[in-house]
Amino acid sequence: MGTPGSYLLLMKLPAPRTLIAGRLGSFRFPAGWYVYTGSALGGVEQRVARHLRPSDVRRWHLDYLKAEATIRGTFIFPGPERPECDLAAELLSRPGAAVPAPRFGASDCRCPSHLIHFETRPSLPYDE
Repeated sequence: MGTPGSYLLLMKLPAPRTLIAGRLGSFRFPAGWYVYTGSALGGVEQRVARHLRPSDVRRWHLDYLKAEATIRGTFIFPGPERPECDLAAELLSRPGAAVPAPRFGASDCRCPSHLIHFETRPSLPYDE
């Protein structure tokens, strides 16, 4: 078992796409930047590594988007806490933030979404 933790994935979608996100259904994803918040209590490094590998397997909502978007950055928060909901809420409170697919990545909580869209690259407090 690996280190538990949460993570952010920064992604860029070059052109608008209509994608089916599993049982959530079909959504129109505008071009631009996306930040996805997730957690992996069984091993955050392994989960992020899985997301970085190309795969035809569609297990999570994110798998449908990452087939079209490019991951441009990762941020890992090791620890037993699950700040993914707080991270998603903080991102959603920023100017220009939008929810392109309600409940995306948030099927096990009450968040509006764990995927936040920005037209331009968001400044993340974790950037150096």
